[in-house]
Amino acid sequence: MKILGIAGWSGSGKTTLITAVIPCLVARGLVVSTLKGTHHDVAVDQPGKDSDRHRRSGAREVMLATPRRWMLVHEGADADLPLEALAARMSPCDLLLVEGFKSDPIAKIEVHRPSLGKPALWPCDPNVVAVASDAPLAGLTVPGLDLGDPDAVAAFIRDWAGFSG
Repeated sequence: MKILGIAGWSGSGKTTLITAVIPCLVARGLVVSTLKGTHHDVAVDQPGKDSDRHRRSGAREVMLATPRRWMLVHEGADADLPLEALAARMSPCDLLLVEGFKSDPIAKIEVHRPSLGKPALWPCDPNVVAVASDAPLAGLTVPGLDLGDPDAVAAFIRDWAGFSG
């Protein structure tokens, strides 16, 4: 399994890029999974539903299963796992795209919009393998990708991961 981060500041378009690139990769026969990190507390079930009641009553893990999908919620202080441990829990796939984990030492494509006024990551992060942007970037020392061209970004990812065939 190849792991590639999609990193950038909030509002830069990371999720939009990921959701545009995944169909391009899947159409080429790749099995793609994602891992999204967030600092916000989120719930995967609606308050008052049975699985939510199980979790709130103190269950360490609650699995919600339907005929088409399942999800596992793990509660507790031991839930704050490093990226490597989280990735190890994923089912086998060709490519794991990681959103968030901006400062983790993994290969990543930076999503950078100069109009946000935030500093670029690539000058200080040796793990940035390319930058996807909506504007030309002066002094770029890694490949520059057009943020509005998901096919080109997907082609870069396939080449980077060795799936060019």
